[in-house]
Amino acid sequence: MTATDSPPDAGSLDATLDAAALAERVEQFLAEHDPSTTEPVEFLRARFAAGLAWVHYPAGLGGLGAENGLQAAVDAAFEAAGAPENKPRLNVIGLGMAAPTILRFGTEEQQQRWLPSLWTGEDIWCQLFSEPGAGSDLAGLATSAVRDGDEWVVNGQKVWTSMAHHARWGILVARTDPEAPKHRGLTYFVVDMSAPGVEVRGLRQITGEAEFNEVFMTDVRIPDDQRLGEVGQGWAVAQYTLMNERVAIGGGTLPRESGAAGALAARWREHPEARTPGLHDRMLRLWVQAEAARLTAERLGQQQAAGQPGPEGSGVKITYARLNQECSSLELELRGEDGLRYPDYTERRPEVEDYGSRDAGWRYLRFRANSIEGGTSEILRNVVAERVLGLPAEARADKDVPWKDLPR
Repeated sequence: MTATDSPPDAGSLDATLDAAALAERVEQFLAEHDPSTTEPVEFLRARFAAGLAWVHYPAGLGGLGAENGLQAAVDAAFEAAGAPENKPRLNVIGLGMAAPTILRFGTEEQQQRWLPSLWTGEDIWCQLFSEPGAGSDLAGLATSAVRDGDEWVVNGQKVWTSMAHHARWGILVARTDPEAPKHRGLTYFVVDMSAPGVEVRGLRQITGEAEFNEVFMTDVRIPDDQRLGEVGQGWAVAQYTLMNERVAIGGGTLPRESGAAGALAARWREHPEARTPGLHDRMLRLWVQAEAARLTAERLGQQQAAGQPGPEGSGVKITYARLNQECSSLELELRGEDGLRYPDYTERRPEVEDYGSRDAGWRYLRFRANSIEGGTSEILRNVVAERVLGLPAEARADKDVPWKDLPR
């Protein structure tokens, strides 16, 4: 697969791999690799090699070229057998964003180099996109990458970098041509987070934790063979990553009554004394909206697995943020005066955790970020308006102006 090839289309799918055939493969694999006696990493490596990691990916890259939509049954069979997981919460950026981008734009050597250890969870990934002066206007970023022989020398600062303190690799967009308009002078790289010149500093959040980071890069050298896509193609590659991110954040396949809606429903059932007619109406409305969003997200998740994340993911991510915030607000209201208490404001460096396992006050504070991370809701409404509804684009006076001439 070359750097510009797409994931396998319907013509390259193995039509013989239906649900029954995959179930038989899983059963045979489990007979040969007992989860209770096999080391977790060895089990995961063997599962990847057998093509049962991402069954819709090409053979040799963790998949079998199977039809999209069959992965859920495979995952369920492994879970029922007690198979080890691959750190899906900690490595959500790697699994949901980096992997599909590497598959779409990476060379064969890059795919073989990064995908196995990414899927097994041996290597955690982070995303180096946003900057202090380039968040919603990502194309205005200033981090520079200057060619020096077979390497690029990178200098700049990134911010809001989730899990950078755990990450082995980072996906990075940097400016390689300041003479070009801002969208055209960008290039996409993979950076070694342990390389000299990379410094990660925690950012304490309103919850008291430091899940996010700022990352400083000073004369960081990146070999050219760690570039994804062509020089100057960074915006197109980044857009593909971002579409996958919005589906990954808002479009994960979840069971009914999970997440914020599940926590709210549990609180409602456990405390009937807090119910009033007005709150009952709000509760029902939020539950129905959450279920509609969950089913829509499941469909978009299948599109993402097929390499077609689409701009519709922006709408799902907007809904996800709004529902999380409204559900956590109602949950806190149901707690009455107890909702004013916050259990622990100790600064710590967490892994990504199950929101449902945390205190209601923590959820209420943490969900404030949902309408910012992964693209602000304001920007995503523009994406939906222009790319889904076909409305006229906003006037952009800086579209053809060289980046170096833009006011900053």
